Amino acid sequence: MTTSLDPVPGLGETGDAEDAIDGVDGVDALAGWRLRPGVALTPLSNGLHLRGWRSSVTIEGSRALPALWQLLEAVLRTGDPTALEAPTGSPLRGALNTLIGHLHAHDLLVARDGCAARWLSAAAPHPAAAARAIAAARPRLRAGDPADPLAQAAARALRRAGAVPCVAAWPAGPAGLLLLSAGPGRSATVAAGVSGGGGFVTAVGSPEQAEADAAALTTRLGLVADDGSGTTAGPAASAALTALVAGAAAQRLLCAVAGLPDPAHDGEDHLVLSGLPAVLVAEARPLRADYHAWLGPQALDHDRRAPLPPPDTLAQALRRVAALGDKRVGVLTPALPDALPQLPVALVSAQLPLSGSEGTLLAAAARTDLARLDAACRVAELRLSDPHSRITVGATPDHAWGRALRREAAHHLGDHLGDRLPSRSWDDHPHARHWWRTLTERLGQSAELTVHQYGAAYVASVRTVGRPPIRAVEASAGDAVAFAALGAVAHAVSRRHNLTFHRFSLPSGASAPLAIADLELAGWEDEGWTTGWLAGLAAREGALRTALCRQTGLRPTPWRPVGADAATLSAALHACGFTVLSSTSNADQAAKPAEEVYS
Repeated sequence: MTTSLDPVPGLGETGDAEDAIDGVDGVDALAGWRLRPGVALTPLSNGLHLRGWRSSVTIEGSRALPALWQLLEAVLRTGDPTALEAPTGSPLRGALNTLIGHLHAHDLLVARDGCAARWLSAAAPHPAAAARAIAAARPRLRAGDPADPLAQAAARALRRAGAVPCVAAWPAGPAGLLLLSAGPGRSATVAAGVSGGGGFVTAVGSPEQAEADAAALTTRLGLVADDGSGTTAGPAASAALTALVAGAAAQRLLCAVAGLPDPAHDGEDHLVLSGLPAVLVAEARPLRADYHAWLGPQALDHDRRAPLPPPDTLAQALRRVAALGDKRVGVLTPALPDALPQLPVALVSAQLPLSGSEGTLLAAAARTDLARLDAACRVAELRLSDPHSRITVGATPDHAWGRALRREAAHHLGDHLGDRLPSRSWDDHPHARHWWRTLTERLGQSAELTVHQYGAAYVASVRTVGRPPIRAVEASAGDAVAFAALGAVAHAVSRRHNLTFHRFSLPSGASAPLAIADLELAGWEDEGWTTGWLAGLAAREGALRTALCRQTGLRPTPWRPVGADAATLSAALHACGFTVLSSTSNADQAAKPAEEVYS
C-alpha cells in the first residue's frame, strides 16, 4: 500500500503481544525492536518503499525520508536509540515516531527478545512463542527404514529448526515414504515420498488422512510399480530432490506446530484454491516444486468434508476447472486451446477415453474462456455417464440446470414444434447475423437453417453437408440461431484444418450469468458486443429455465456414482462447488445421440 508521512492514528499504541508499547514514545521503545530479517528497502525521490515477508508499504511526502531512514536503520541494527539526537517535541522526533508507527502497522518490526531462528523472525507474528512451541514439540518420524535418506534428511531439517524428532521404524511403510507427526497426543501429520523422478508432500491432516493422501498421490504421480507391490519404481532419488522434499515436509509440520500459515496458502498462487488442501509436487529434472490444489478421493478429516461454495464468477469457475484438469494431480484431462485456431471461432480440445481408446472432445464458443468451461463440464459428464443415468455437470446449480433443460428440450422436441418461423424473426440479432454470415459467406458453406418456436423458447437447427444437424434452444430466435450457427462454424473450421474429434460440445446461454457476474458494462456495450450479448442472455436465462422446466417436465433425481473412477471424479467436482445432476422427465426417453443435436 502507499501512505503519506502523516501521523499514524494511535502511534505509540501499536505493538504486539510480546512487547506492547502502549503509551510509550516510539523512539524510546525502539531499543526493544529490530527489523524483521529479509525486509528490503527501495529509496524513492520523495519517499521509501519497504517490503517484508507478507506486507509492503510505500511512504511518500518528503525528500528527507531516505536520510531519515538511514538514522532509523542504524538504531534498529544496534538497539541504541540514544544515537538519535531528536529532542522530545521536535519535528524530527515527530517524523521518526510517524515512520516507526508505519513500520509497526505493517508488521516490519520484530521484538528483540530471544534467539528465534531467522525464518521464524521473518515469518512468525510472535517468533519467540513460535520457537518455544517448536522446542517443546517432539515430532515423530516414521519410515520403513529409519536409515532411509529421506527420513534422515527430514530429521536433520527438524533439528536445524529447533525440534527434537523421534525417528521410529514403520514396518508397514513402503520404501521412499515417511510420515511426520507433530508429537505424542497430537494428530497433525504430513506424509512425504520420493522416487527417482519426483516426490510429494501432503497437506497437514490426521495420520489416517495423510496415509490416504499419500497412497492416492503415489498412484496418481506414477510413483508405484505396476505390479501393485507398493514399492517405488525407478532409480533412487537424487540428494537434491530428497533434501527438497524432506525440507518441505518439515516446514509444513513445523508451521502447523508453531501456528504459522501453511506454506501452500501463504501468498497468491494460481495453482492453489483457498479453502481446499494443497500438496507439494516436486520434479527431479529440472529440480522444482510447486503446490497444487488437492482434490483427493478420500476426505476422512472433518475439515476436509466441507465443499467450496459454487463459484461466483467465470474467472473463479475457471480456476477450479484448472484444478480439476491439473496435469500432475487433477482428475480430468485439461481443456486447452493449444495450437487450435481461435478465429473465427474460439476452440478448445480435451482428451477422453472412449471404448478403451483415446478420443478428442472439441468445444466451441464466442470466447476461449467460455469454451474451456463448457469443455470441462462435458468431459466430466462423459466420464460420469452410464447406461442408466443422464448426467449434467455445471459450475453452479443454475448453470447445470440450464444445460440439462436445453439438452432435454433438444432431444425430445418431436412433434411439439410449430410452423417454421421467417428470417425476420432473427435477422435483426447482431450475433445471429454474424455467425450465419461467417458460415455461409466467409467460409462458403452450403447450409440450411430452420427456426421454430417451442412454447416460450425458440429452437434453431443448422444443417450442413456431411455433418449432423446442430440444434440450439434459447429464449429468443436470434439467440438460438447464433448458437446453432456458431456450432456449424466450428464444424466447418475443424474440416478446413483437418481436426479429428469424437465428441462436440456446443455452448449455450447457460454460462452467461457467470460470464457477466461482477462486470460493469460500458454504456456503449449493447448486444452487438459479446459482453452486451452475454448480459442480455443472462437477463433472459431465468425465464427460459422456468419455461423449459414446464415444457419438458424434467426433474432432478438423486444420483450415486457407479465405480471407483466415477466416485473419485464426483467427489472432486463436489469439493470444487460444481453441481452434478441426474435427471428424468415425463417425455419419451428414446432420444437421438447427444452429439447429433446438442452437447
